[in-house]
Amino acid sequence: GGEGSEGQQEPSAAGGQQSPSGQQSPGGQQGGQRGQSQPGQQSPGSDQEFAEMLRNIANKKQDFLQNLPEDVPGQVKELQNYEFMDPEAQARFNELLESLKKSMMDSFFKDMYDQIKDMSPEDLQRMKDMVRDLNQMLQDRIAGNEPDFDQFMEQYGDLFGDNPPQSLDELVAQMQQQMGQMQSLMDSMSGDMRQQLQDLLADKVGDPELQQGLGELAQNLEYLYPMRDLRNQYPFRGEEEIDLQSAMQLMDQMQSIDEIERQLERTQYGGEIEDIDADKLEELLGPEARETLEQLKNLLEILEQAGLIRKKGQNWELTPRATRKIGQKALAEIYSQLKGDTFGKHEVQKVGAGGDRAEDSKKYEFGDPFHLDIQKTIMNSMYREGPGTPLRLHPDDFEVERTELISQTATVIMLDRSWSMALRGSFQSAKKVALALNNLISSQYARDSLYIIGFSAYASELKAEDLPYVRWDESVLGTNMHHALMIAQKLLAKHTNGTRQIIMISDGEPTAHLDHGKSYFAYPPSPITIRETLKEVKRCTQKGITINTFMLDRNYYLKEFINQVARINKGRVFYTTPDKLGEYILVDYVASKRKRVAGR
Repeated sequence: GGEGSEGQQEPSAAGGQQSPSGQQSPGGQQGGQRGQSQPGQQSPGSDQEFAEMLRNIANKKQDFLQNLPEDVPGQVKELQNYEFMDPEAQARFNELLESLKKSMMDSFFKDMYDQIKDMSPEDLQRMKDMVRDLNQMLQDRIAGNEPDFDQFMEQYGDLFGDNPPQSLDELVAQMQQQMGQMQSLMDSMSGDMRQQLQDLLADKVGDPELQQGLGELAQNLEYLYPMRDLRNQYPFRGEEEIDLQSAMQLMDQMQSIDEIERQLERTQYGGEIEDIDADKLEELLGPEARETLEQLKNLLEILEQAGLIRKKGQNWELTPRATRKIGQKALAEIYSQLKGDTFGKHEVQKVGAGGDRAEDSKKYEFGDPFHLDIQKTIMNSMYREGPGTPLRLHPDDFEVERTELISQTATVIMLDRSWSMALRGSFQSAKKVALALNNLISSQYARDSLYIIGFSAYASELKAEDLPYVRWDESVLGTNMHHALMIAQKLLAKHTNGTRQIIMISDGEPTAHLDHGKSYFAYPPSPITIRETLKEVKRCTQKGITINTFMLDRNYYLKEFINQVARINKGRVFYTTPDKLGEYILVDYVASKRKRVAGR
């Protein structure tokens, strides 16, 4: 039969012609008596088998060609895997492929060249305006302010294609991706093409103002969003060699994995779970992964029905109810760890007018709120006059309940987001404390204000509703307390009455400070960084802002720096561990709310 016969050797015209049965003709006679044949002798059966084999091969090749895809790209892709019987045909097909690749690159280069060459002076001026305003937005972000992204997009949205970004972070991500694609394209061009395009860009972008703006843009992007190599690279090691086709297939698979990873990450931070390619997920990770995805989709529906999540535009977000529940759970977990006498250790010694009533009482004095303790007042009368009726009251018998003076407090939590916090397992504990304190203040101290600042190489304000999503900063190095203290002072400047305090949670000394709006990093800490940070501590002290520090490490440099902070600001310092952090901060916060006035 023809099955499995494609590997048979075809007859040769040379001497020593071999038949399909393995016998040789006299010109190539095998040694030994076995296998000898008479000149010209052939087996009729062997000829028939050989002809049948050739017919089968031809039929299979014809079937393959007839079943090629209808589109030309599909046909070319399939023919790349086709085994040509004629070496000349194989060579001509390879030449065609190279010609197609060159023509495609030439065409793409020409389109790009013409597009840049045809830019009008008005287009260039608009580009300069856009770069200038984009730089201003990034500078605002560095300074800790929230830039007006919507206004920027109203003015320049048409420059960003049919699918414009919805946030500044998304815009920067798109710009980085396009820069990576452009670099990959430049690497794919011939040397002549690359030089022509670079010369054209230098000519068109030769305007000094635009060049300066682009230079500032590159610096701002590097400081805010450090750029790793934007081209996809997949380092492999090993001795096994692969051909180009196998390498491209492997790259395609790795890029598919990258895309699935990006889809999952987008969903984690508010994207649509429906955007995850279930078929691709199953192909890469198996049917169990697809089943898990379906369960998550059902969970989404359950959470929505329970009022814990809601749709906002194209994204899902936690409802206020869900955020409260997370804070309540964090608060309950912390309080469940407290010993029965913990609050006793934080007793205060003074009472005052107004606020919550205490459990003890005192003799009434002129000016006291008349919160009469009836039971003790009657008992005082009976002690003085003895049992009997009528009961006669004397001014000295009156006893009133003490009241605790509840102060109004504005608090800033400075949360260290540097990578060392995650490395030591401290970040989640600190984040839980922020959630719990936010819940405590909103539920029991409604007049208080709470702000949260995250800091690593730079500092920025974090909204309470975003706390569940906050992560440590694993992309850059630096503990910039200097920048965080600057932002904290701006936030607390809104409050002129009551107590103003900063709760700083960190595991290390400052290793970065701002210099003309840019983060300067050095380790071990630079004397300049220490000096600039202590300057901000002094400014806080002059403004009456107390800095209470909760340290999660005890190294020498850290203790030395914190001692300097305490000497300048007179705030308290606590050295604790991640598992005890919540107890320290919450108990101390509640205790500091209650002050007693002398003599009251």
